[in-house]
Amino acid sequence: MSVINTNIQASTAARNLNQSQEMLGRSLNRLSSGSKIVNPSDDAAGLAVSEKLDAQNRRVRAATTNVQNAISYVQSADGFMNGMSQILSRMSELAILAKDVTKNTSDVSLYGEEFRALQDQLRATIGGSTGDIGGTTGNDTPLGSFNSLTLFGANPTGLSVTIGQAVGQEMTIPESNLRDGAMLAIFEQDGTGAYKLNITDTDAIFKITDGIQDIATERARLGASQSRLELASRTLQIEFENLGAAISRIRDVDVAEESTRLAKYNILVQSGTAMLAQANQAPQSVLRLLQQ
Repeated sequence: MSVINTNIQASTAARNLNQSQEMLGRSLNRLSSGSKIVNPSDDAAGLAVSEKLDAQNRRVRAATTNVQNAISYVQSADGFMNGMSQILSRMSELAILAKDVTKNTSDVSLYGEEFRALQDQLRATIGGSTGDIGGTTGNDTPLGSFNSLTLFGANPTGLSVTIGQAVGQEMTIPESNLRDGAMLAIFEQDGTGAYKLNITDTDAIFKITDGIQDIATERARLGASQSRLELASRTLQIEFENLGAAISRIRDVDVAEESTRLAKYNILVQSGTAMLAQANQAPQSVLRLLQQ
């Protein structure tokens, strides 16, 4: 049918051209942003899922930081206890040397000075109030601390560490209380500030040996905690990678695939423009009928 007022072919061509231009614009936005979901309407369900996965991924990353900090805490405590083990070994050596019958009183006194200096170092590292470790002066800021957390004080509940992204995924680092028992007997002071353990005491070697065993036991417990923390850290890293891959599959654009679409829509826009021009010229055929 030849008409002038209505050009169905041009309307159809214009609609197809608009659709191709819209798809071309979407393809350009995806390639320029690197994201498959530029607008929520692109994939509403995918957007919702990816948001939940992203939140979970952030929690995993935070838990990884917590675990790594806890490992540093344990390593710091173990480092201090390694030093204390060496101190105790030297003290036991001095106690044996002090029993040498060929040494005079001055020689034994010199050994005693080093012995007391090592006791001072243990007391400064472990710290505690006068109620805990005796003496006339307490130490509320011991050398053995990590980010203001006392490493060797009493803490019956231990140190709770979050090792996962979900509620309840926690573990407890047990206390390493060196202010009691065998260790306390080595550096405890009386009411005058003098050490209760002297190098010449008959049971000095026995008490120092017990202290060495106490340190070894605490280091073994911390080693078990560190082993579990390192395992948790590796697990969290794997979980972080897998969540990142899942989010990427939903959100990230496949450049090769989208480039193919871009070329397709680019050609469709060009051909649609040409066809719309042809459709707009179609009513001119009616003029030839009128001229005749």
